Amino acid sequence: MRRHPLHRRTLTAALTLAAGSVLLTACGGAAAGSGGDAGNTVTGAHGSTLNIGPDQHRVHGVKDPKSAALVPARVRRTGGLRIGVGAESSPPLSFYATDDKTLIGVEEDLATLVADTLGLKPRFEPLSWENLFVGLDSGKLDAVFANVTVTEERKDKYDFATYRLDQLAMEAKKGSGWKVRGPKDVAGRTIAVGSGTNQEKILVDWSKENEKAGREPVDIKYFQKPSDTYLALQSGRIDGYFGPNPTAAYHVNTAGRTEIVGTFSGGGSVQGKIAATTKKGSGLVKAYAAALQKVIDDGRYGKVLARWGLTGEALKSSRINPPGLPRTAN
Repeated sequence: MRRHPLHRRTLTAALTLAAGSVLLTACGGAAAGSGGDAGNTVTGAHGSTLNIGPDQHRVHGVKDPKSAALVPARVRRTGGLRIGVGAESSPPLSFYATDDKTLIGVEEDLATLVADTLGLKPRFEPLSWENLFVGLDSGKLDAVFANVTVTEERKDKYDFATYRLDQLAMEAKKGSGWKVRGPKDVAGRTIAVGSGTNQEKILVDWSKENEKAGREPVDIKYFQKPSDTYLALQSGRIDGYFGPNPTAAYHVNTAGRTEIVGTFSGGGSVQGKIAATTKKGSGLVKAYAAALQKVIDDGRYGKVLARWGLTGEALKSSRINPPGLPRTAN
């Protein structure tokens, strides 16, 4: 089976809603439900609220002359940054507001901070996973903010400025009493995972390790729709769902019927990092890293992550092209 270490299939907004998972995370600095429109506000399991309307009242950055000076003149002249984001709605990463046309989420918020700090206007373009990289290769995009993990293979073609830890999560029915720390904890369990994802590779490796150790393998299940996955979880047909930590945390906080029983690096034994991605040699990566470091230091970055419930994925510094996930055999 073809595996893509960086590409994680994520929940669509419609299916998430169908599964009973409307957005909710801690609200940090955003005006939830402004204007008295209750339809633009969701309330979570712990009473937290979040504005999911088109008027986001985003945390904005302030132009930093030193960072802005690192932007190539050809880009400065355009006055904007062409930023690719995921076309498939996957809250809280990138999804559509209640008007069904405004892109919102942590990726848009962080990209906006970077653009503000560089004195440029963000221009978002939602694209499929493959077309995000086609856009970079063709020069139609200046950056991609789409939960992209740094890998050694990708560093051959792209430059990276890190902005979040890459975390995966095992989600189980609330009150399961189950804790997952490694292979032996999933032996004999039935677990759903997305086909072609990095978490699938980890789960398959764990299952093989269990068999070698004389333990039961993992019974791996695949579902076409996230709503089907969560129905199976609630009915007891599966023990867990292994997916991206942001979307798992989003669902846990929203639905109130599941819990996270283990978190892991998206790189397995190597701690993966999510990064702003640009074409190698474009001259933009130093500007992105400088802008990210500026908003990390002034606290705006922390406010954005807290707003979307991702404080646990925060970095203390933005690094350019750090060691990435190792190359795969295929």
